[in-house]
Amino acid sequence: MVDAETEQPLEAATVFLETQKDSTLLTYTITGRDGLFELEGQTGDPALRLEVSYVGYAGYQKKLQITNEPIDLGAIKLETQVASLGEVLVQSRAPITVKKDTLEFNVASFKTKKDATVEDLLKELPGVEVDAEGKITVNGKEVNEVLVNGKPFFGDDPTIATRNLTKEIIEKVQVTDTKTKSEAFAGEDADGESKSINLTIKEENNKGTFGRVAAGGGTDDRFEYAGLVNIFDNERRISVLGGGNNINAPGFSFGEIQKMFGGGNSIYISSDGSFGIDGRSFGGGQGIVNSRTAGANYADEYGEKFSVSSDFFYSGSNSNNESRTSRENILPDRRYFTNSSSASTNNSDNYSFNAQLEITPDTTFLVTVQPSFNRLKSQNQFERAETSRAANGDLINQSATKSFTTNKGTTFENDLQATKRFGTAGAFVRVGVETEFNRTESEDLLETQTEVFEGAQQGVTSRNQLGDVMGSFESLYTSITYRLPLQADKWFLDFEYSYRNDRREEIRSTFDFNDSSNAYDLFNADLSTNFTFNNKRSTPGLELVTRGEKYNASAGISYVNRTLESIDALRDIQLKEDFEAIELSANVSYRFSTKMSLYSNYRLSNSPPDLRQLQPFQDVSDPLNTVTGNPDLRPTNTHNGYLGLNNYDYKNGVGYNLYGGYTFINDQVVTRTIVDENLVRNTTYVNVDGGVRSYFGGRVSRDIKLDSLRTLKYQIGASGDYNRSVNFNNDVLYASKSVAVSPNAGLTFTWNELFELRPSYRVSFTRTQFDLDAFDDQEFVSHNATLQTATFFPKKLEWLNEINYNYNPNVAPGFNRSAWFWNATLAYSMLGEKATLTLKVYDLLNQNTNARRIATANYIEDRQSTVLQQYFMLSFSYKFNSLGSKGEAEESPFFFF
Repeated sequence: MVDAETEQPLEAATVFLETQKDSTLLTYTITGRDGLFELEGQTGDPALRLEVSYVGYAGYQKKLQITNEPIDLGAIKLETQVASLGEVLVQSRAPITVKKDTLEFNVASFKTKKDATVEDLLKELPGVEVDAEGKITVNGKEVNEVLVNGKPFFGDDPTIATRNLTKEIIEKVQVTDTKTKSEAFAGEDADGESKSINLTIKEENNKGTFGRVAAGGGTDDRFEYAGLVNIFDNERRISVLGGGNNINAPGFSFGEIQKMFGGGNSIYISSDGSFGIDGRSFGGGQGIVNSRTAGANYADEYGEKFSVSSDFFYSGSNSNNESRTSRENILPDRRYFTNSSSASTNNSDNYSFNAQLEITPDTTFLVTVQPSFNRLKSQNQFERAETSRAANGDLINQSATKSFTTNKGTTFENDLQATKRFGTAGAFVRVGVETEFNRTESEDLLETQTEVFEGAQQGVTSRNQLGDVMGSFESLYTSITYRLPLQADKWFLDFEYSYRNDRREEIRSTFDFNDSSNAYDLFNADLSTNFTFNNKRSTPGLELVTRGEKYNASAGISYVNRTLESIDALRDIQLKEDFEAIELSANVSYRFSTKMSLYSNYRLSNSPPDLRQLQPFQDVSDPLNTVTGNPDLRPTNTHNGYLGLNNYDYKNGVGYNLYGGYTFINDQVVTRTIVDENLVRNTTYVNVDGGVRSYFGGRVSRDIKLDSLRTLKYQIGASGDYNRSVNFNNDVLYASKSVAVSPNAGLTFTWNELFELRPSYRVSFTRTQFDLDAFDDQEFVSHNATLQTATFFPKKLEWLNEINYNYNPNVAPGFNRSAWFWNATLAYSMLGEKATLTLKVYDLLNQNTNARRIATANYIEDRQSTVLQQYFMLSFSYKFNSLGSKGEAEESPFFFF
């Protein structure tokens, strides 16, 4: 493939074969750096149509007579396209279009099962991976936003779009580096750390109503329900949803759509062999949660100069949890044991509203306004009883606690950005104003009784108190950036200045119960506070930016002038400190080709201690732990670095990515606790150096098309990390070093419209060493294997299974070393495939226990908690669709729920 005029090779041109009768895609490939390509496949057609698509060039077509012999097409010369690039993209039928900053997939070219969601579609796209939690990566880079026609869809949760919109309404899937609206408008380059996906709706599906409703009930009174209605009217888009369940399913989802309970990609493993999969605890316990959600999304355009996108979301929950804990506490010179039992009930309601307004007075001026509002109400009832004993079994202290707490919180935030472009060389000025106002109110009714049996603190401390807390947080952040072009579209100098003022207030009034008046009217000054904390930061900076055809780079420096001020009005204590620091940043990204890119960055950042750590106030609210702030704390300096290499060869379906990062921490704020002979603790905060965190990983994947019906995908990878932590144990400074390495492999075999097989395996090696003799080094190996199966026959029946096996030989006596977990789903389509009847079984083998062991440097803990256990559930869902051509809609019933 060459340019007709220059005869230079054209890399990343899309070449595909179609049938002549109905333009069905048979196979495709991408030209290499040398412009060469090779197509292989099987067909019974005597003739096919070859098509070539390349951005900026006219399309190429050729009729081919198919024989058993290889066909040599010679040099194909493409002529420069006269029409605009936008027109070329719209008219192209190429399965993949590769540009410098955009990767575009033609949805019609990729086969999926019937009634496929966008998530099902994404799993079929080359270079795209979707894990069990719905997290998406493209060529190894995480996708942090999913847009619909360029606008947000229900805020920051991409799974609402990917799991609830169907493939049939989508025309294109566009992948780009993530940018803000103002960055894209000003022509800035993205940082390259993350990707955005934009789903473009087919023109004929831009008017009408579609959605679905679902409900289910099961054993042990388990239930779930959900509904989603979308109303599209050209540029106007309205969506309404609602749902609820008591099966610990987070967020909004259809049980029928989310048939699998998790793919085993988000797993934690403890030393007892118990673990959690995708937020569900097997042995850990997190209570039973009854959740409910409701929301609405609205997007519209008013002419060419104003557009709006907004959403409202409500989430509520009721949860209950009971736990028993037995802990062996490790000190440098001795050990002691604590046993506790607790019960909690929590009810919460959360309301949020978000909007995004875009105003474009002319082609050189953009204003974006993003307000948000949040309101939270919650009630929490808690009881706990705890005893502490010496190693010989002698009782040292004991305590009992009862509390009832109500909370109310209101937050308003707004982000205003105004960007003005000048000339054609890339100059612009941007002004930003971000504000936040937060108000909280809480009332805490607390009864405690603490008894110490020996020493200076011997005796009983009883409290019956009412606490009223009023808190506020106000923040103003302003910034201005001016870009001066040093060389048009290549070298720039950014002049930056920002100012931030954060003010936090907390007033806690504690009243003891008065037996005489039978009311809480005795003011307790020792347990009351009246704090004000100010953090002012002024930061001028410079950044040098350069970009070329294949690279982007920048280097910046800023000077931080920070003032921290803390006032305790109740005790007339005031402190004020000024700090100066240098912050640095550097970014380099290089595109070796349309397939391969490298990205690296470095950051030196400065962050202050928080109010509680800095305030020289002695908090005696816990009789067994007195906490005192340290006014001499210094801000923390953090060095972060990252290096990543991504490559995906669309021609051969092979991709790999490598990455690594590190964090060095100076003046890290840690706790410093002294435990006396009666196990009464005194805690403060200090700065330490030497904290190190690092991570690395890589993965190789390949898509193999065995024939027109069967495909094979495999991936092999590994991840790991190294951490060095510096802490105190009973006033003794120590350091720990932890190394973890986890190789993994996975395979997907698909026989189109028949079945799918997904085995995977992961092994984790972990070793932790301490430089303190009192601590034992830890080393363990754990194994996890998962098998997912899906069958799609008979035609209307789907059967899905997930079998997970976990084995950990390094567990405490009495705990299982291995465990099997099996979840299954059976779904039957009916009523012309508009309805689905689903039977789900959670934990088919009934092995979800409620016991686990946690081992750390400071303690070994055994815990039993309330967990979700085996249940069977039958669900029914119904979908409706009246989408028609643009400007017209078919008649259809409208559903309310």
